Amino acid sequence: MKLGPKYKLAKRLGATIFEKTQTQKFALAQERSAMNKKGSRGRGPTEYGKQLLEKQKVRITYGLSESQFSTYVANAMGAHGANPAELLHQSLEMRLDNIVYRLGLASTRRFARQMVSHGHITVNGTKTTIPSQAIKIGDVIAVREGSKSRVLFENFAEKFAERPLPSWLLWDPKAMSGGVQQLPTRDSADAAGDLATVFSFYSR
Repeated sequence: MKLGPKYKLAKRLGATIFEKTQTQKFALAQERSAMNKKGSRGRGPTEYGKQLLEKQKVRITYGLSESQFSTYVANAMGAHGANPAELLHQSLEMRLDNIVYRLGLASTRRFARQMVSHGHITVNGTKTTIPSQAIKIGDVIAVREGSKSRVLFENFAEKFAERPLPSWLLWDPKAMSGGVQQLPTRDSADAAGDLATVFSFYSR
């Protein structure tokens, strides 16, 4: 998935879409930009514009193409007897690359996708190279035995101690394995944006 300049995108969609823009320096730049816009004349964004921005924010946060994201949305909207927003959130959070990121194995979701694609992660003892693989409660996620000695995972136990583990995940930093103990909610795993607005965009 090709993206434009990250800082330019983050200014338009919000700092949370990229980990490297979640800094005080960027926040101050955003504040100055907002003040400048407030002082200038012109109409604000349309309802469609707001919906489009929210959709783009969620999609880019998880690093998905338009077709991938629209498939997740369609599946959530088509499910019977479920809250579509909650289902979409769970589907995105239960991707393998996102869980690798949430576990602290990678500093960004993009890095997590590369880690999986290069075969460093196993699911239930089997190496996988599919970042989008849907993980289930009870699946065992681990660093492949042959990858544990790589510089990539050097001093991981110490690094892991510095990063809080989400309540819905389990992880043993010494064994470098863990999994999902319960489904994520929008309380236990921050939503990337207003998912109700995302559904409004696709319901036009």
